[in-house]
Amino acid sequence: MPLPNIPGYNRLTKTHKYSAAGIAAAGAAAIAFAVVPSGDAGAKTTAQDLPNKPVALTSQKADAQAHHEALAKQSALAAKQAKDEAAKKAAAKQAAEEAAEKKAAEQAAAKKAAEAKAAKERAAKQAASRSATRIETVAAEKKTYPDNLDGWIRESLDIMKKKGIPGSYEGIHRNIIRESGGNPRAINNWDINAQNGVPSKGLLQVIAPTFQAYHVEGTPWDAYDPVANITAACNYAADRYGSMDNVNGPY
Repeated sequence: MPLPNIPGYNRLTKTHKYSAAGIAAAGAAAIAFAVVPSGDAGAKTTAQDLPNKPVALTSQKADAQAHHEALAKQSALAAKQAKDEAAKKAAAKQAAEEAAEKKAAEQAAAKKAAEAKAAKERAAKQAASRSATRIETVAAEKKTYPDNLDGWIRESLDIMKKKGIPGSYEGIHRNIIRESGGNPRAINNWDINAQNGVPSKGLLQVIAPTFQAYHVEGTPWDAYDPVANITAACNYAADRYGSMDNVNGPY
């Protein structure tokens, strides 16, 4: 082994020289051991690599923590998006239900309005019909007849029809001509009735008791009134003979 090149080395004693050489050799061996550890000839670990191992572990922990935090943020974001989507769907469903309820209410209101309108129209038609009927009734009630034998018979027949009293124009006319000749003021002062104080009066020669018993409501209480006389006489004839048409002589 060559002697180290140390300044002043040649001036040292022999003992000192050997000591310095031993120290140098030990240092070189320590350096060689540090560069190539025993039992791992293929490893190339240097002194600079040893302090970096704790730094590498710390970096891995930081990366793992960052990855965990990123996953947590993604999970939270996904949860928020799912919640927002659910809220959006719920709002849309509620809006659709409210729209359906509003439409149903509008349809119900329209149907009710249509029914009310139809009912009002029916009521108006019914009122118009009743009014027309009343007008016709009033017109019938106010029907005018000529003030003569023909008019008296026709008016009596209309009243008899309402009261259900039978008789015909021909039957009434025939008996009037025989009894009074068509004179509404005719009176019989010579027969048995006259002798008994109840003379026959009017177109169909009706005595007072018979007139009062068979008087028809709606006609005057006057035996000389043409219509009242005809109607009372026909009412009596219907009760006794079935109809004035069946009378062909004194009755």
